[in-house]
Amino acid sequence: MSNEPSAAATASPAKSRLANEIERRRTFAIISHPDAGKTTLTEKLLLFGGAIQLAGQVKAKKDGRSTRSDWMAIEKSRGISVATSVMTFEYDGAVFNLLDTPGHEDFSDDTYRTLTAVDSAIMVIDAARGIETRTQKLFEICRLRDIPIVTFINKMDREARDPLDLLDEIEKTLALDTAPMVWPIGQGRSFRGTYDLYQPRVRRLDEDYDGQPVSGPDDPLFAELLEGDAHTRWREEIDLAAEACGRFDLDAFRHGTLTPVFFGSALKNFGVRDVLDALKTHAPPPLSQRAATREVVATEPAMTGIVFKIQANMDPNHRDRIAFMRVCSGKLTRGMKVKHVRSGKTMALSAPQFFFAQDRSLAEEAFAGDVVGIPNRGVLRIGDALTEGEDITFLGIPSFAPEILRRIRLEDAIKAKKLKDAVREMAEEGVVQVFNPVDGTQPIVGVIGALQLDVLADRLKHEYGLATDFDPAPCEAVRWIRSDDPAALKAFIAANRSSVATDLDGDHVYIPSSIFTLNYNAGRNPEIQFLEIKT
Repeated sequence: MSNEPSAAATASPAKSRLANEIERRRTFAIISHPDAGKTTLTEKLLLFGGAIQLAGQVKAKKDGRSTRSDWMAIEKSRGISVATSVMTFEYDGAVFNLLDTPGHEDFSDDTYRTLTAVDSAIMVIDAARGIETRTQKLFEICRLRDIPIVTFINKMDREARDPLDLLDEIEKTLALDTAPMVWPIGQGRSFRGTYDLYQPRVRRLDEDYDGQPVSGPDDPLFAELLEGDAHTRWREEIDLAAEACGRFDLDAFRHGTLTPVFFGSALKNFGVRDVLDALKTHAPPPLSQRAATREVVATEPAMTGIVFKIQANMDPNHRDRIAFMRVCSGKLTRGMKVKHVRSGKTMALSAPQFFFAQDRSLAEEAFAGDVVGIPNRGVLRIGDALTEGEDITFLGIPSFAPEILRRIRLEDAIKAKKLKDAVREMAEEGVVQVFNPVDGTQPIVGVIGALQLDVLADRLKHEYGLATDFDPAPCEAVRWIRSDDPAALKAFIAANRSSVATDLDGDHVYIPSSIFTLNYNAGRNPEIQFLEIKT
């Protein structure tokens, strides 16, 4: 027998704590079509996490602490999410970082950036509507990174489609295997609860979560809950589900090819704890992150992090600017000095913060998987890396060519400099993209969807005191231009000076007057790449 000490015995206490803390992190997002119940589910998840003590209807929170992640004026007035919010809470020994993403498709670029910072997701589906357009698009973004997804079929207490039809639609529309973990007992007004398919028990509406153990689907209790034909159909559904759907497989789930499915009602706080327990038990701890030169493993001792979101004026009284950073490896400690890789400069993390929507607290320490806010004055940008010295460029946060291009018309020309600074700040946040023509004419702003223009105007008015409107831009498209031949790129820019601009990073873009002109010049200049996505 060897006298060598075991690896566990020789591991340092600091290393053991680092591994343990990272192991208990779960960083996830919720994806859904608008009105599927994402905000309500978020609220109830936070209730279980003890992050809030009061939950109510989405818009009625005047007498208690607000539980909503939506905090901008336009979000409150329209009842939509237009910015990513971060909420950190603990539940049953695990630390959850919930990134609440915009639900509207006009903010898909912000949602994509957020989904690069999570390790798993909850997909919320309306039981009456099934897979909707926005759900499908968000799922495809998740599929690009093979993000494990837990499915919650919501609103079972209302009129709902047949559960087997819903599972079939998920499998056919998303090409995703399903593994029902519970089975609904009735639906709509007849919804009585769920039957746990893996640990036979019944959980009823408005009763204790632990439920009542049963002998199986033939237990006499089901005849009491579902009478006559309803009971017969339900028993047949159980058999069909067992034949048609797969059993839960952890490897398939973590590879993004299978989703465990739960049924419930977020509004009635039923089935929500099932989902939270599934995340804790099955979702992966912080995953490795791709960098240009190597893969960064979460348990590495050196701290690395990537900025995936910038938000200004979360506290209008202080005109702050917060960079949301996912810690990719190691441990962040308040006060530590780190390298800002893009500039090569050293900066001190003197006041990193944890968030509960707009509420915040100082983060004395954070571990891989955690999301922290870093106050900064325009130093940090989306995609920036912070490290303990290593030069790392993280991959996976692209910029998309905008579909709508406008010039901003300012009512008070004296405030032109203030407008320039405000637009630059919001471009750094990712709210808009700004392009400066090389011929010195007025800047052009670009957005993915029209609602982003409303947000831009609203924020310019409420946060900067600028009354503005928009005029059409003299161009129809934006393409980043690159070439392996620097001389060819220089010649193209010189020949098309009136149709070339630079973006926030100084990279050149082509802004043609029409799609025809874009296609014509692309055909005439095969040595130039015209890119819709900048990585």
